[in-house]
Amino acid sequence: MATPQQHQLTPLEQATPDQHQPAAGPSAALESLAGPPMPSRSTRLWRVLTRADGRAPVWLEVLVVIWLLWLYDTINNLAPLRRLAALHNAASVLAFERSLNLAPELALDRWVAAHATLGLAVSYYYVFAHFFVTFGLLGWLWWNKPKLYRPLRTQLVLINVIGLAIFWCFPVAPPRMLAGDGFTDIVAATNAVGDFHKGGLATVANQYAAMPSLHIAWASWCTLVVWRVFSNRIARTVAIVYPFVTAFVVLSTGNHFLLDVVAGAATTAAAVAIELAAGRWIGPYRRRRYGLAAWRASLVRDPATTAPLATGVLATSGAAGDTSESTFLENGHRRIGMDRRAPLPTSPRSTE
Repeated sequence: MATPQQHQLTPLEQATPDQHQPAAGPSAALESLAGPPMPSRSTRLWRVLTRADGRAPVWLEVLVVIWLLWLYDTINNLAPLRRLAALHNAASVLAFERSLNLAPELALDRWVAAHATLGLAVSYYYVFAHFFVTFGLLGWLWWNKPKLYRPLRTQLVLINVIGLAIFWCFPVAPPRMLAGDGFTDIVAATNAVGDFHKGGLATVANQYAAMPSLHIAWASWCTLVVWRVFSNRIARTVAIVYPFVTAFVVLSTGNHFLLDVVAGAATTAAAVAIELAAGRWIGPYRRRRYGLAAWRASLVRDPATTAPLATGVLATSGAAGDTSESTFLENGHRRIGMDRRAPLPTSPRSTE
């Protein structure tokens, strides 16, 4: 039996595509046309300001601390020139409190001065708790709650910026410097370790920065953080008590007036309000400007393949010219039209 000869394709037939074969989909065409999408400026900035694990980079946090210390030191260098103004403002604050019959500082100061052990305890609390509690909680947030860390850290930075601005505009000496009114410097009298009221440390600290009380401002911030992060009743109770204990310490040691305490709590409230308002404005702005969060731009890929999608290409699914199920790619982002079957990829960084 003769074997039928196979049909040999002519060069024209070889160059002509088979009409019976399915046309290559948009994914294959796009794969041949485009490489990875170019990240936007906001995407590149986000990558610089974010570690792979989602935490804020340590170098950025160190820069923020250095900047705040520089501001504090700049104001502190001018403190000797403002001594008379600070003492005058302190006397005015005390006179205003007495006019309202709200001046508990002197009574508390004399009572603690009569109890040496209590005076030593509140002195160490005043010197160390302010830093250890605040920075300990801040470090815990950075490690365990990176998603919450950024807005809460921003609130703490704003607290210090507002406080430094008031130190500059309205210097106030603490009650312990009003010796004629009978106040005792409890921290200096107990010779507590870390006392910055005398010796070499006195030149480092701003002695005319009583208004507002950053001790109270930081303690109030700690209370808000614990209340937001923990649901444990004991933790929340301790958080509520903490600023009241701090208020007792700063008043009884002769370091702050009652109005300083109120101003410290108001400073925290203002910083939180500013951060929340800015967050409500920045979020919609980013959505209008970039469509998606900038850091998700590099993750957008064709769901049918792993090929990256081209920028500025109209890819249709279905017959040619059918845009009912189209996806337009703009600036490396996917904008879904009527096609709801192509979900956006989720980010591996969306971890707390």
